[in-house]
Amino acid sequence: MNRRGRVPGWLAGLIGLTVLILGWWVVSLTLFTPEPGTDFTPVPSPFQVFSQIYDDGFNAYWSFFKVTITEASWGFLYGNVLALALASTVLLAPRAEPVVLQIGVVTYCLPIVAVGGICIVVLGGAKRAGDASVTAIFLAAFLVFFTTLVGSVVGFKAADKASLDVVSVYGGNRFTQLRKVRLTAALPDILNALQIAVPTAFLGAVLGEYMGATDRSVGIMLVRLQGNLDSVRVWAVFVMCALVALVGYAALGLVARVLTPWVAGNHA
Repeated sequence: MNRRGRVPGWLAGLIGLTVLILGWWVVSLTLFTPEPGTDFTPVPSPFQVFSQIYDDGFNAYWSFFKVTITEASWGFLYGNVLALALASTVLLAPRAEPVVLQIGVVTYCLPIVAVGGICIVVLGGAKRAGDASVTAIFLAAFLVFFTTLVGSVVGFKAADKASLDVVSVYGGNRFTQLRKVRLTAALPDILNALQIAVPTAFLGAVLGEYMGATDRSVGIMLVRLQGNLDSVRVWAVFVMCALVALVGYAALGLVARVLTPWVAGNHA
């Protein structure tokens, strides 16, 4: 496709964000007006939400988000390391592929609510460090595992057969093929999977907190705000969660562009 006919990525994102906010504003004015005699509305306008965030200040939310970001980061690390290790095992021992992929499918099919409930029973209120919940970390790792596992296996299998044959001719074994050929070929797919895993890990951490696994976090803050029918602050937390996930997603995207410049240069 001709570059001159394409919309730049930043412009497409800006247009999408503008349309989303306008749609939100229209819905809040037409479908969810305040109940008679009260100021309560389940869907406040964007102006109300952003004004609330400004009035409260960043520090009012940061102590809660700091805990959740910590949990999501540990879950992201544990889940992706395990997924990459199993994906590498498939290449070194091809007969293990059906078993490994079945493990991935099972984790994907298990209902996250049920898994979270079991974690609460087994792990209880265990903390890793400070206020970070082991349950929230586990759910964050659990949610990123399948995506990274599949992306890594697909990427490892994308290696050029001729390059693999060259390594074999020069006496290289499967581990040498993995190190010199397959890792380079798989890097774009692995980085894409890791990029998707960033918001997924954050979601898993919030879900773990939402089930009551922490005393101070985004999840427990949402529970309290919902109990107080503070819809404006609930939406404020929702917006800030989306912003955190977007920043993480964009950061991994920049890392991917730096580490795999040949992918960005392939567009016609």
